[in-house]
Amino acid sequence: MAVEYREEPCRAALNRVKGMGFKWSLNPYMGCVHRCTFCYVRGFELRADRPSDDRYGRSIRVKVNVADVLARELARVGWQREVVAVGAATDPYQPAEGRYRLTRRCLQAFAAARNPFSIITRGPMVVRDVDVLQQAAQRVEVHVTFSVPTLDLEIWRRTEPGTAPPRQRLRALRMLVEAGIDAGVGMAPILPGISDRPEQLAEVVRAAREAGATGVWCNILYLRPGTREHFLENLARDWPELLPRYEAIYRRPYPDRAESEPIKAHVAVLRREFEIADRRARPLEPPPAPEQAELPI
Repeated sequence: MAVEYREEPCRAALNRVKGMGFKWSLNPYMGCVHRCTFCYVRGFELRADRPSDDRYGRSIRVKVNVADVLARELARVGWQREVVAVGAATDPYQPAEGRYRLTRRCLQAFAAARNPFSIITRGPMVVRDVDVLQQAAQRVEVHVTFSVPTLDLEIWRRTEPGTAPPRQRLRALRMLVEAGIDAGVGMAPILPGISDRPEQLAEVVRAAREAGATGVWCNILYLRPGTREHFLENLARDWPELLPRYEAIYRRPYPDRAESEPIKAHVAVLRREFEIADRRARPLEPPPAPEQAELPI
């Protein structure tokens, strides 16, 4: 697939977020070559009158000045050093990061400003930045989530065509945890009738435990306009027998609780069964006094 990279400056780096578990996000890129069939960002693209179908992911905006803009925003008098989620609307470690290194520079800016952050990614490239993550974790809270919804290679190939294999992500997770970084697994999204069988869920939680994940959480697929059309089109191609079920349970963006709650409850049981916990021998902790932690970034 040919991908266009558009090097364009940005006027703002931090985005205020509503309706999610964090208030601020940062996306060094716009668009994502991973092209996951279930990506909720397709819904945002549709509302912005941009392509949400197969064309999504073919044009990536590279915010070439994002780290400098971020540093200025973090230095503002009114900024409260709130947690910033990196990668909420694009993977910060998609292939473009290997060339542009914008995510790395943004992490350096967070560390220099003593600002906590979290990362969510499907990209093993994050291990390249273990040095920056360690430096930052000595100053502020840092958390990395690897999205691993399934270990089934057929499901992975059909639903996450541009991503690294799931077990590569788990190997990267192990490397981060061994380096002292707080890193866990997000089983998201779990696909009803596709990746929600008890043995499939157990396989992921067991592998997360073996990799040393400090935590595991899950979420069920939701389908807003933009994502819905694209996902159902691919479902009709790959699992046509499930199309009537999805049309029934996804009359709204979120499935009925009768579909979602048993899955979440089972993952909670698996977390206890496999004793998922922070087992780092020496968790990196911010020092008690900021003046004692001056690090050259």
